[in-house]
Amino acid sequence: MPQLRLLPLLLCAGISAQAQEKRPLDSSRFARDTTIEDLKQGVLDNIPVISLDENDMGDGGTQNISSILTAGRDPFFNAASFNFSSVRFRLRGLENDYFSTYMNGVPMDNLDNGFAPYGLWGGLNDVMRNRDVEYGLRPNTFAYGDIGSNTNIDVRASRQRAQTSVNYAIANRNYTHRVMLTHGTGQNRQGWSFAGSLSARWAEEGYIPGSYYKSFSYFAAVDKRIRQRHLLSLAVFGAPTENGRQGSTTQEAMDLAGDPFYNPNWGFQNGKKRNASVGTTNQPVILFTHDFRIRNNVSLLTGIGYSFGDRSVTALDWYNAPDPRPDYYRNLPSYLDRFASVIDPEQARRVRDAWMNDVNVRQINWQKLYDVNRANFLTVTDGKGQPVSGLRSRYVIQDRIINTQRINVSTTLNARLSDHVDFTFGATYQNQKNHYYQKLNDLLGGDFYMDLNQFAERQFNDGSSNQNDLNNPNRIIRKGDRYGYDYNINLQQATTWAQGVFKFSKFDFFASAQLSSTTFQRVGYVRSGLFPNASFGKGKHNEFLNYAVKGGATYKINGRNYVYANASFLTRAPYFDNVYISPRTRHTQQENVRSEEVKSFEGAYIHTAPRLKVRIGGYYTHMDNQLEVMSYYDDLVQNFVNMALNGVSKEMFGGEFGVEYNLGQGVSINAAAAVGRYYYDSNPLAVITADNTSEVLGARQTYIKNFRLPTPQEAYSLGATYRSPRYWFVSLTGNHFRQSYLTINPLRRTWDAVQNATSAADYKRIFDQTQFDNQFTLDFFFGYTKRLPRSYNIKGKPTTLVFNVGLSNITNNRSILSGGFEQLRFDGTAGVDNSLRVDKFPPRLFYAYGINYFASFGVRF
Repeated sequence: MPQLRLLPLLLCAGISAQAQEKRPLDSSRFARDTTIEDLKQGVLDNIPVISLDENDMGDGGTQNISSILTAGRDPFFNAASFNFSSVRFRLRGLENDYFSTYMNGVPMDNLDNGFAPYGLWGGLNDVMRNRDVEYGLRPNTFAYGDIGSNTNIDVRASRQRAQTSVNYAIANRNYTHRVMLTHGTGQNRQGWSFAGSLSARWAEEGYIPGSYYKSFSYFAAVDKRIRQRHLLSLAVFGAPTENGRQGSTTQEAMDLAGDPFYNPNWGFQNGKKRNASVGTTNQPVILFTHDFRIRNNVSLLTGIGYSFGDRSVTALDWYNAPDPRPDYYRNLPSYLDRFASVIDPEQARRVRDAWMNDVNVRQINWQKLYDVNRANFLTVTDGKGQPVSGLRSRYVIQDRIINTQRINVSTTLNARLSDHVDFTFGATYQNQKNHYYQKLNDLLGGDFYMDLNQFAERQFNDGSSNQNDLNNPNRIIRKGDRYGYDYNINLQQATTWAQGVFKFSKFDFFASAQLSSTTFQRVGYVRSGLFPNASFGKGKHNEFLNYAVKGGATYKINGRNYVYANASFLTRAPYFDNVYISPRTRHTQQENVRSEEVKSFEGAYIHTAPRLKVRIGGYYTHMDNQLEVMSYYDDLVQNFVNMALNGVSKEMFGGEFGVEYNLGQGVSINAAAAVGRYYYDSNPLAVITADNTSEVLGARQTYIKNFRLPTPQEAYSLGATYRSPRYWFVSLTGNHFRQSYLTINPLRRTWDAVQNATSAADYKRIFDQTQFDNQFTLDFFFGYTKRLPRSYNIKGKPTTLVFNVGLSNITNNRSILSGGFEQLRFDGTAGVDNSLRVDKFPPRLFYAYGINYFASFGVRF
C-alpha cells in the first residue's frame, strides 16, 4: 500500500527530538503542543513527528552563548518531515538506508538493507514518544551517526508518562479503526517502574480497493533503579500484522478501470474480495538496558536487543499455464491493438469492453484458476520412483518468507571532561541471520504441486536441470511444504567510534571517527539442477573493513544567531542483494566488489528567538562505487534476467529554508522550501545474465549520467496555525511539488535500445526521462484538549479529554503520482506496422491518496 511504502522514508526523516537543555513548561503550552503531536502521529499512524518547542535558547547579550540544540528546534525539519510526506519526498535526495534508528542506544536498522523495521512497533505511538534526533552531520550522544538523520527512541518504563490513556481513532487510510490503551506507573519508592500498551488496528477494506488490514500491537516494560547509579530496564514489544497489499500497475489499466487506485491484486471468490498479495509480519523484540552513572559527569549505557520471527508476502505462482494477472501486458487491449493487422480488430474492442464492464476480467478470476486445477488430473512419478495420481495444480499461491534472527549489543560512554569538552565512545556488535525460503500456501483446489523449474525446462531437456533441488528430485509439494529456493544470508557487523565536542564562548567544534567490520555469506540448502556446484552449502565469505570521519564548527554570533559547517567522509560495505547476481539460485557474485565511498558537506545560518526561528542552509553529497542488481522477466529469453551495475555514482546538492514566525495572539506562520538536484553521476557498465545459465548474455554501456533520482527535486510548504488560550488549535497548510521524475530503466539508456530509432521523436520516447506534473496539496488540522472538573478525577488524577481531526489533500487531488518506475523489460524492435514497440512495457505507477481523514478521541488520567 502506498502508505506502507512511505513509512521507511517518513519515519527516518520525521522524528521529534528531545532538547538537550530543558526548561519548565507551562501547562497550557504543553497541552496545545501535545495535542498537535497526537494529531500528526495519528494522521500518519506510527510516523513520529516534530514536537514544536517554543523555548528561547538564550539572551543575545550574555557572554556564554548556548550551543545549537537538536533538530526539534529546526523549522525546516519540522515542516519537511510531515508536510512533504504525500509524494514520498526524500530529505536531501537520500534513500532510507542513510537514516539510522536506535532504541535505548541499540541499533535497530536491518543489516541486509539498512532500513529500520518501523512496522515492528507500529501502533505503539504512546510509548514511542521519547526521542532524540539529530539531522544531518551534527554530533550526537548515542551513535556515530548516518548522513541523513539519527534517532534514538527511549522506551524505558521510567521515561513513560505516569498516566493511563484510552484512545479510539477512525480513518480512511490503510486502516479504518484503531483502539489503544496505555498505562505508565512512573517510578515508585522502591525504584520500580512499569509501563504497558495495547493497540489494535483494522480495516475490512482500506483506501485502496481489495486491501485490508489487521494488526495487534503490544508493549510491556519494567525498570528497576538500584540506588542512584544503576537503572536496569527490560522492554518487550511486537506488532503482528496482516494486510492485503496494493500492486503497481499501468496507466492503461487504471484508465480502463476508471480508477487511479485500481489494484490488480484482488478478485472475487464466492462473492468476497480475495487478495493474492498478503503481507504478514510477526517479529517480537526484546530489549535489555543497563544505565550506569559512574560519576555525575560520566555515564555508561549498555543494551542488548534480540528480535526473531517471520515476515512474508504471498503471490500467484503457476506452471505450464498462462499468466493469470489481469494487467499482464498480453491481457490488455493495447497488446491486441498492436497486432490489429494480423488479428481480428474486433477482438481488441471486445477485450476493451470486457475490461471496462466485467470485474472478472479486470480483476483476478479465482473461479477460473480453480476450474483449471480441477480439470488437470495426472499421474506423475515422484523422486522415489512411485506413481502419484491426483489433481496437479497449475496455479497456486506461494508464500515468500524471510525468517530473521538478530542480536544487537551496544555500549556508549558519555563523559563531560570539563566545562568545554564532552567525550563520547561507543561500540556495537550485530549478528543477523536471514533465512529466505518459499512454501506453498494454497493449492487452489488441486491435490499437489511439483518442485520443478519450468523456465529451465524450456531450455534444457536433460532430466536434471529442471530440478529445484537435486537432493530431492521430483518432489511432490503439498500445502505448507517448502519448494523453489531455500537459503540463508548470515551477516555480522562490529563498530567502534569516538567523538569529541569542544565548546567555547564564540566557537564550538566537534570531531568523530568510526571503524567498522562487516561480513556476510550465503548458505544454500537446496542443490539447483542448473547450478549443482554453486548453489548448495557455503558461498564466499565477504569481508569489508570500513572507516568514517566527520567534523564541524559552529560560530555563535550571539545567543540567537549561529553559522555552522560540517563535513564527512566514509566508506560503507555494499548490501548483499547488490553483490549476489541471483541469491535465490546460486552463490555467484558481481566482479570487483568493494566498499562505496560517500562525501558529504553541509552548512547553514540559524536564527532562533521567542517569536522567530529561521534556518537557511545548503548541502552537497557525492557517492561512488555503488553496486546495484535488478531482476526481471525477459520475454525474449523466456526467463528471469539479472542486470548488474558496478561503479554507480550519485550526486545530491541543494538548499533548505525554514521559518516559523509567531505573529502574536496565538497566530503563527511557518514556511519551508527544499530545492535540490539529485542525479546519477556515472555511466556504469550493465552486465546481463540469465537465471538459467552462468553465461553473460551481454555487457552494455549505460548512459545514465545526469538522469534524475526518483524524488521531488523541489518542495515548498506554507502554513498558518492558530492556538487558542482555551486549548484548541486549527491549522491550514499548502504544499507544492516540482521536478519529480519516474525511476529509470538503465537498459533504455544504451546503444542497443536506441539503435532502431529513425527519428528524434523515437529517440526521445526511448531515452528521455518522464517528468511528473507539478502538484499541490492542502491539509487541515483541528485539535481540542479539555481538562475536566475535579469531580471527574479518576483515582485522584486529573482527567483530560483530547479530540483531534485531520484532513489531508482536502482539494481531493487524485492526479498526484507519488511514485513509479519504468519496467526493466524493453522492446526496441519494430512491430507489424514498422513502428517501434517502445511502449510495449509501459511504466508502472502509484497515485497518492485523494482526500483522506483521521480523527481520534482520547481520555487521559
